[in-house]
Amino acid sequence: MGDANAEDFICRAVEELAVRMSHCEKLWRAGDWPRLRKSVRSLIAIADQVGMTKLSRVASDVTVAIDNNDAVAAAATLTRLLRVGERSLTAVWDLQDMTI
Repeated sequence: MGDANAEDFICRAVEELAVRMSHCEKLWRAGDWPRLRKSVRSLIAIADQVGMTKLSRVASDVTVAIDNNDAVAAAATLTRLLRVGERSLTAVWDLQDMTI
């Protein structure tokens, strides 16, 4: 893939994760569980592609809570997803600012 292509891929993935996390929060507030589940599933796919296993695992927990129609668990796990996602994205952005 090469360094430049790999960096571009990671940048696009990080940007997409940020957009989707924001979208998930909006869907939650709107009470749109079917679209929220779909959006969270897309987060899992992107996180898996870039090796963000913790983010992927927490997103999977959100889908389980949605599937169980458990609003309290969904709220708690979605909040955790947003917190873990924010920390993960910040770590990637911090790494990009480092020089090699």
